[in-house]
Amino acid sequence: MNQSVTPMVEVVSLRKDFGSMRAVADISFSVNRGEVVGFLGPNGAGKTTTMRMLTGFLKPSAGSALIQGINVSEDRLGAQRLIGYLPENAPLYDDMIVSEFLDYVAKLRGIIPEKRSPRRKEICERCGLAEVIGKDIGQLSKGYRQRVGLAQAILHDPDLLILDEPTSGLDPNQIVEIRQLIRDLGCEKTVILSTHILPEVQATCGRIIIINDGKLAADDTPDALTEHDSGAVVRLIVKGKDSTKCDVTRIHNVLVGLENIHSVDQCDGEGSGTAGFRLKARGSSDPREAVFNAAISNEFVVLEMHRERASLEDTFRRLTRGEDSNSKEELRA
Repeated sequence: MNQSVTPMVEVVSLRKDFGSMRAVADISFSVNRGEVVGFLGPNGAGKTTTMRMLTGFLKPSAGSALIQGINVSEDRLGAQRLIGYLPENAPLYDDMIVSEFLDYVAKLRGIIPEKRSPRRKEICERCGLAEVIGKDIGQLSKGYRQRVGLAQAILHDPDLLILDEPTSGLDPNQIVEIRQLIRDLGCEKTVILSTHILPEVQATCGRIIIINDGKLAADDTPDALTEHDSGAVVRLIVKGKDSTKCDVTRIHNVLVGLENIHSVDQCDGEGSGTAGFRLKARGSSDPREAVFNAAISNEFVVLEMHRERASLEDTFRRLTRGEDSNSKEELRA
């Protein structure tokens, strides 16, 4: 197969059973070179199990995982040479100093002796470890421990990074710093990122894979996933023309009478003399042009009009808890 079209990651009908419990149920997906993919799911969905099969730490019960065409089950070491892996709780040796630990990892990774020190220095600068290079790992804060974990994951310059909850337990400042580092790494490497922090996914990932109960629930861009749930819901704020009173009932009736409008609910305006409305269209039609024309014809003024977009959290809840987005919108109105 031509390497230029070989996916960096190819998962085919991957399954993992633990006794009678099926943790991962025949999922399939691929990740191309240069993609940064968010790998999401609720607790117990099978995310970590899938990542451990991708990295060769667990053997699948059925199916296959290929890293740049290498079957992980058949050539685990060959595949692992291409992977940098940061588990949720990075396995670090607390009684080693940072420089010793990274030298040890470099040796395990087969980096030749004369290149270990320059590479360690480069990675420590990139991961912000210069200030703690001579400290015991056991003395480091959670944020610095995560940085050491990232440093060991990228020390051998892998093509693929698999990061499981890389910002777990960090404070807001540390999260921002690690997120920026991941974003920078995503400019040159393929990244699969598992996290429960959904804004982190939107900030760093161009694609999202969601699994639930061990099954693939969604695979698309963040915009496409939220667009599906947004439908055509429009909020607007209106007032009467010139100094005329805002006749809420009349304007409500005008909006209800527009073609393809499913429902119109009144909501807060912007103070005296204004009114707010929330319109839900039928299907995927966009009612904004019709609203604008109706305002001109019926002599009221549109102060503000925007189409609502569902959040990634809304979409995640719908896909993993079976919530119906239409019912949820009606409850919010």
